[in-house]
Amino acid sequence: MPPKAKFTKQSIIDAAFEIAKAEGLGGITIRKVADKLGSSIAPIYVNFKDVEELTGEVVRSIFELSRRLLKEHDTGNPFHDIGAASLRFAREYSVLFRDLVLKPNDRMSGYEEELTVLVAHMKSDPELEGFTEEELKGLLFKMRIFQLGLSVMVANGLLPDGFGEEMEQGLLDSTAKELIAAARMRKQGLSI
Repeated sequence: MPPKAKFTKQSIIDAAFEIAKAEGLGGITIRKVADKLGSSIAPIYVNFKDVEELTGEVVRSIFELSRRLLKEHDTGNPFHDIGAASLRFAREYSVLFRDLVLKPNDRMSGYEEELTVLVAHMKSDPELEGFTEEELKGLLFKMRIFQLGLSVMVANGLLPDGFGEEMEQGLLDSTAKELIAAARMRKQGLSI
């Protein structure tokens, strides 16, 4: 009799991630993960008490993926980098994007931690020098509102034909420059 295949916790999470990528987080079931692995459900229950715990690990993997995408787009311009990573995620993982952003859920509770990472990234940009942490958070919030709307349009195929990645990024970059310029003017007491 051949030895039974052993499944690591990570291989189980990876299989669940693939299911979520295609069907959304609600598509993850212990049975589907077992089928994807070609196993019984037993190895999954050895590693996870229930599907919620497994789904939580998939969400953590999504946050890790988000950080990796941000690092891959590290140009030194935080709004460009954040926008490029978000648009890429919306394009390549549209089901997950819609699941996390467009549906009410409590899975984004770890997002505050992500904000800290993003603000730290912003502090390294000489163009944002002189802004307090609170001001940077305010800028990030405004930019995220715009970027999220554009990402929703990307994930749902709502942009006009011919509106490609370069145009998407150009739109994000010009909006970021305008937000920063307006914030600087306000900081100097000038009206906009």
